[in-house]
Amino acid sequence: MNAIEIKNLSKNFGAKQAVSGLNMTVPMGAIYGFIGENGSGKSTTEKMICGLIPKNSGSIKIYGKDHTDETVRAKMGVLIEAPGCFPSLSVWDNMMLQAANLSIPDAQKEVIKVLKMVRMEGAAGNKYKNCSLGMKQRVGIAMALLGNPTLLVLDEPLNGLDADGMRIMREVFLNIVKDGTRSIVVSSHLLGELQKVATHYGIIRHGKMLCEMTAEELDASCRTYVALQSEEMNRTKMILGCQYSRVEEDEAGYIRVYDLTEPEEIVKYLYENNICVTEIKTDKIGLEEYYIDLMKEGK
Repeated sequence: MNAIEIKNLSKNFGAKQAVSGLNMTVPMGAIYGFIGENGSGKSTTEKMICGLIPKNSGSIKIYGKDHTDETVRAKMGVLIEAPGCFPSLSVWDNMMLQAANLSIPDAQKEVIKVLKMVRMEGAAGNKYKNCSLGMKQRVGIAMALLGNPTLLVLDEPLNGLDADGMRIMREVFLNIVKDGTRSIVVSSHLLGELQKVATHYGIIRHGKMLCEMTAEELDASCRTYVALQSEEMNRTKMILGCQYSRVEEDEAGYIRVYDLTEPEEIVKYLYENNICVTEIKTDKIGLEEYYIDLMKEGK
């Protein structure tokens, strides 16, 4: 059974079609990276999954049941846009209010547990308005974790986190899904961070799903390349361009050769053209570059 199955989902806001015939599958135990440009329909889709806005057509199944079913709605934890907290209350009081709203038994024990999960137990006495953006994000995730949900839907939860906060969130996500019974849908523009934890991906554009793939399928699809530097970079790029079909210079100042070839072959070719290579390595494009290339192809 899949955690989420969406078929032909559509949503209009007046004349604007935000989501159009979208299909989406989130397996049980997955960390599903939901990726797309601003305005692509990510947040609208997540809000429909959570029942925050109605759909126009299509179906949303959660654990095989309609997403409006009370038994499956009770299994969901949600962070969309921002946590609903009272600014003048402490983190602890906000958490206790949410626990009361969810009718959670032994609320103090549950709040302590989720605050420890997101490493916020030391800031429980802080007023919410005095928390940094990253701390507020972690409070929102802690609220989503109340009640031990088996499905989390998180909209841009990594926004505002520093490097240590991102590391903590990666650990939290991996810990949540480690037994295979829980799943997470997480949207983020920080694709490098997302790639460190996601097991599955869905890429959406103009309200339609461009593709879905596993992390293994993404890895197999990402092109390898040879990156090099030389004493004459402009001349090197020109000469390589005569031999290989795709030669580019990246932001780090390396020349990339994307054709399937060995580094030794390139060094030999450049040596024959009186160019000395000072550094050379092989590498593979990541999720961010794969996504950018996919968007360029779509355009």
